[in-house]
Amino acid sequence: MEPIASALGELLLKALPTFVLVVLVHFYLKLVFYRPLERVLRQRHDATEGARKLAEENFQKAAAKAAEYEEALRAARAEIYQEQEEARRRWRAEQAEAIARARAESQERILQAKTQIAAETEAAKRALAEESDRLAAEIARAILRRSVS
Repeated sequence: MEPIASALGELLLKALPTFVLVVLVHFYLKLVFYRPLERVLRQRHDATEGARKLAEENFQKAAAKAAEYEEALRAARAEIYQEQEEARRRWRAEQAEAIARARAESQERILQAKTQIAAETEAAKRALAEESDRLAAEIARAILRRSVS
């Protein structure tokens, strides 16, 4: 067993410089390669997270402005609809007033026409009465002349 132990001791003694070299390479790589790499990755992560947060904030601001514009647009549309409805009411009132005036004027014309027709009828009746009296007198004269002759 002793020869195995001494062989194992020699093997460990020969492997010790390799082990120390591996440990030194590990710390060297950690110091020179991995720490700067971790720092760069952390900065990149912080930058991307910052950009992502900034983009999210900008998106929220844009959404708030879009909602604000939508509300302003809705209010403007409501105002326009109210103005249109008011214009329609005014137009209907003006139209109703014009119709009432036209009816009053037509009623007045109808009354004038009826009065004129009644006057013309009376004048025609008088004229016919006078004409019938004149014709009756003329007929009577003609008959009397025939009977006298």
